[in-house]
Amino acid sequence: MTRARFAPSPTGTLHVGNALSAVANRRFGDWLLLRIDDTDAARNVPGGEEAIIADLRWLGVEWDEGPVRQSERAERHLAAAREAGLPQRFGGVMLWRDDGSPTFHLASVVDDVDFGITHVIRGADHRPNEELHAALHRALGSEPPIVVHHGLVVGADGKKLSKRAEGATVAALRDAGYPSEAVRAYLEELDLPRHDVRLDLERIRSLSVDVLAQLDDAELAARAGIPLEAASLARGAHDLDEARALARAVLDPPSVESTQSPETLARFAELRAALPDVLGPDEAKSVVRELKAVGGNLRALRVALTGRDRGPELWAVLRALPRDEALRRVG
Repeated sequence: MTRARFAPSPTGTLHVGNALSAVANRRFGDWLLLRIDDTDAARNVPGGEEAIIADLRWLGVEWDEGPVRQSERAERHLAAAREAGLPQRFGGVMLWRDDGSPTFHLASVVDDVDFGITHVIRGADHRPNEELHAALHRALGSEPPIVVHHGLVVGADGKKLSKRAEGATVAALRDAGYPSEAVRAYLEELDLPRHDVRLDLERIRSLSVDVLAQLDDAELAARAGIPLEAASLARGAHDLDEARALARAVLDPPSVESTQSPETLARFAELRAALPDVLGPDEAKSVVRELKAVGGNLRALRVALTGRDRGPELWAVLRALPRDEALRRVG
């Protein structure tokens, strides 16, 4: 059985590169440990661990044990070093600080031993630690795990992707309205890249379109925060923010007084008044067909209802607006 671990530092929302490691470890490991590498107190931020857990859950990444905080295992780390007769400085690096607190190197290796980690999958920026950690494993009397380094997710210029860059964190992608399934699918597509890869927001956007298209009306409406009857307005959106905007453009339009084609508006009012408060798709389409059959000016009706001469299909507009609101707008 492969035993893997995902070990972020609690520095806030996950960088998309760390999210790639999380997804890769979950896919590869039969068993996954969530370990919080919080040995460097100066880098930890309040709420950092909670942000990481929220990001992982949003991505659908589950773990079998944890979160295990390295800071709570300091005595065990130091005891293992004493039992093995390790000096404070090993291989040119400090294993514990002068105040007695273990450093990342000692804590990481002891934890990997204690939890039986067989495979370590992480970004290539950790490659310099591989030889040291393997030597530490042997000094502790254990066999080093198999280590796989993957390429990093970088910016358009090929350089390190700052957390402040567009879409560089899981929180930023979530806030931009991308559904979690699209982000997860993108990370799974990357798999374990041998070389650095540039963050491709257009690909995430494309996957987002596919995900939203597969949602039923109830789920799309719930995620976009719009009424169920307005779900049809949001079809074709690239992300949830756009889905919400498409619906709101009809539900909360600019105030417009239409003086065009009063006969079309009057006929629409007659038809709409005789129908239920909320129209089903077939009823809405029937109203449009009847207006077409008598040569009605559908553009004028659209302007009266939405304040715009373009937008979602007219039947979707009729379905989204309750009877009294539709009549008010054409009155």
